[in-house]
Amino acid sequence: MSSTAPDVSVVIGAYEAMPYLIRCLESVEAQTLPAGRMEIVAVDDGSTDGTGEYLEEFAARTAIEMRVVRQENSGGPSGPRNVGLGLARGRYVFFLDADDYFGEEALERMVAMGDRAGTDVVLGKVVGVNRGAPKSMWSRTEARVDVHRSKVIYTLSAQKLFRRELLERIGLRFDERLKTGEDALFTMEAYLRGAGVSVVADCTCYHLVGRTDGKHATKRGSYVLRFDAMEAMMALIHRLEPAGPKRDLLMIRPFTVGMLQQFGPGLLKQPEDEQRHKMELAAPLMRSYWTDGVARRIKVAERLRLACVARGRLDLLADVLRFVQAKKVPELVSSDKGDKLFLAYPHFRDEDAGLRDADYQVTVPDWHGSDRVTRPKRIPRAGLERPSVPRRVVRRLRRELRGWCARLSTG
Repeated sequence: MSSTAPDVSVVIGAYEAMPYLIRCLESVEAQTLPAGRMEIVAVDDGSTDGTGEYLEEFAARTAIEMRVVRQENSGGPSGPRNVGLGLARGRYVFFLDADDYFGEEALERMVAMGDRAGTDVVLGKVVGVNRGAPKSMWSRTEARVDVHRSKVIYTLSAQKLFRRELLERIGLRFDERLKTGEDALFTMEAYLRGAGVSVVADCTCYHLVGRTDGKHATKRGSYVLRFDAMEAMMALIHRLEPAGPKRDLLMIRPFTVGMLQQFGPGLLKQPEDEQRHKMELAAPLMRSYWTDGVARRIKVAERLRLACVARGRLDLLADVLRFVQAKKVPELVSSDKGDKLFLAYPHFRDEDAGLRDADYQVTVPDWHGSDRVTRPKRIPRAGLERPSVPRRVVRRLRRELRGWCARLSTG
């Protein structure tokens, strides 16, 4: 074993990973970063398909320093990752899933960025192979992004370059009690407690592979486990971020990528007892974490669904979901003073429903971190065709309606 610490420790937790593991390891060997500047720490988590044997065979012939650990199955990805992290010696750590593979310049580009920018987390562009992948955060390469305002909070998987000094200094490890969402919790904490986040978007660094055998980790886990993950994420954000607009911006993530997914159009096809159980699981989270500051930063159609959940009104939620399933478009209503716009989805101004006008109001949040919400200037009662209506409000409405209708037609 070399006495010089490598630049990167590539940690691979592997379970029943054949034949995907072959390309995964080849992609590490093909890196433009020299072999002497990296190491592989691979943990076979009780595989029975030859994964462990292949890891040992590869370690015996590769020029890259490599350690292989074989252990009993731990029941999830957190255990192997933590074992690998405990053995890592590199200045940086990258958690490479055994199903996936690197772009050839990935590690060289990301290490150079981390060293140049002095940041603790570096994101490399991800593309999907036989599956979807996040896209919104890859518009440009940035040495340092504002976590609260950028799109990086919408990619919280563990496949990133982390400065190991940060992980050791704060004792950051994957929560082995969580069976899903453990990587999101780990990454969000690194974002918030580290010395900055960089984005490498001008080359493909990571290929996210969709397995054809149905064994991909993200496909496992019941909805109960997903509520556990949501609760952990919401609690983490509240613990690390003081109350205010920055916290509100972060909280958008668990409500839109999490809670909304449990209360989408598919809910109507689920058994009634499951629907009620989901409402029961959501109730304490909505009481503790759903605020006006978060709500007004979410699109009307999505905000309204969450408002129904917050009030425990499965009946109102079902009406809203049926409305959009029918591809109906809500009427646009202005306030008496002409200074506010509302989308009249079902139960708008229905006193028996108990929903507020604010749940239906079109808002254009100030994304710069202040607590101010920009509202349209005075709007003529005649409607949107009048030229005095601000164009950005019109564009936002159109995007919102088109987007939700598209999601419904594909979901």
